[in-house]
Amino acid sequence: MNRRQIVLTNADDLHKQDNKYWSHASIEEKMQTITYLRECFYGPEATTGRLQRFHKILKLK
Repeated sequence: MNRRQIVLTNADDLHKQDNKYWSHASIEEKMQTITYLRECFYGPEATTGRLQRFHKILKLK
């Protein structure tokens, strides 16, 4: 392991970076990430398009 490439950072800084990233992310990117995480945790059967449909219904209202 090359220790010169390891960077230590403050957890608060990481949270700020995450918040900044996700606040500028598009709805589609957020939905893709949620779908990906659901598939990782619960398998492909858990993502049958329900969240995408929910988002479409919200956009119609």
